[in-house]
Amino acid sequence: MELVPGRVPDFLADNGVGLLRAEDRVFEAMVDGWRAQLLARGLTTAFIQSSCRLVERFQEHSNEYPWTWSAHHVDEFFADRRSGERPLALSTLRAHSGAIRAFCAYLTDSRYGWARLCERVFGDVPSQVVFEWNTPRHTTDDAVPPRRRSFARGELQTFFDTADDLVDAEFAKGSKRWLPALRDSIAFKVAYAYGLRRRELALLESVDFGPNPHVPDFGRFGSVQVRWAKGTKGSGPRRRTVLTVPEFDWVVALLEFWLSPDGRARFATADRSTLMWPSERAGGAALRNFDRSFQRLRELAGLPAELSLHALRHSYVTHLIEAGYDPLFVQQQVGHSYSSTTALYTSVSADFKHKTIQRMIARRIGADDGTDGSSHE
Repeated sequence: MELVPGRVPDFLADNGVGLLRAEDRVFEAMVDGWRAQLLARGLTTAFIQSSCRLVERFQEHSNEYPWTWSAHHVDEFFADRRSGERPLALSTLRAHSGAIRAFCAYLTDSRYGWARLCERVFGDVPSQVVFEWNTPRHTTDDAVPPRRRSFARGELQTFFDTADDLVDAEFAKGSKRWLPALRDSIAFKVAYAYGLRRRELALLESVDFGPNPHVPDFGRFGSVQVRWAKGTKGSGPRRRTVLTVPEFDWVVALLEFWLSPDGRARFATADRSTLMWPSERAGGAALRNFDRSFQRLRELAGLPAELSLHALRHSYVTHLIEAGYDPLFVQQQVGHSYSSTTALYTSVSADFKHKTIQRMIARRIGADDGTDGSSHE
């Protein structure tokens, strides 16, 4: 009887049972066992299927089995996939190395019994073959396209002013497009005020907002529950709570207006769901609608094409860092697993950098003088 998902099956553990084509049978059972272990961890079916296929391709490429794999097999596999007619991106290679590493970690875990089985049947045992030195490096230039950046403050003001002007212009013409324009203008400001991704913004609901007991002045908009946050590879959506911060307190009045009879309720479809951004014909505006609206506003504002809707999230991170918030707090606000990811989003202004250097110089001079670097009357 198997004790844990992925353990060596009983028919292989039985010493009295002979195996026809033992290498293939054991490898197939290994992949099946790993699949069961990944399912037990709650990973998605698509992720599990792609990971298992990758391991099978690696086995075919090496023409060896896990109990005889070595690091040079990994080197050859990645070299071929990087140098083919359609070379893979480094980010894809990192994902592939992660799958092979995870498979080897599973095989070498004593709880599953594969090492004992391989030693008995083949006289050898599986080992880890993916290490830091033979894994594609994670570099800043590769992780974030060089031209991707946050808005400068002047650009951000221009973008939002353009959005507001478009609403006024459409309303003055008597066009029905003024209401979708108002919706999108408010949606983009909310995306910036809470550092939301595109999908998180589109799936936001009015019931996701709630009070922050430590800041009663914000009323029912002291925080927002992001229920459709990006998950890790293979997992479903994660949740996080984003607090309304004083630097973005203007969003409270904006949300109060939008959820009043003069805002969201003007859409004929508003009562079909609790989605924040209803459309003219459906319960909620689609992602492509926000993309098209953002691109139109960016062109009207005369801003460079390198600025995307996601740049609002970059701007949120950057402006919180510039405001002096602890990097760990910022990391938790945007739902990053690693601080290095948050650092990639940060593009502080030159003015902020110069002021930071000046403060450090003042503190250093103050320390040398026996003072704290501040002036006293």
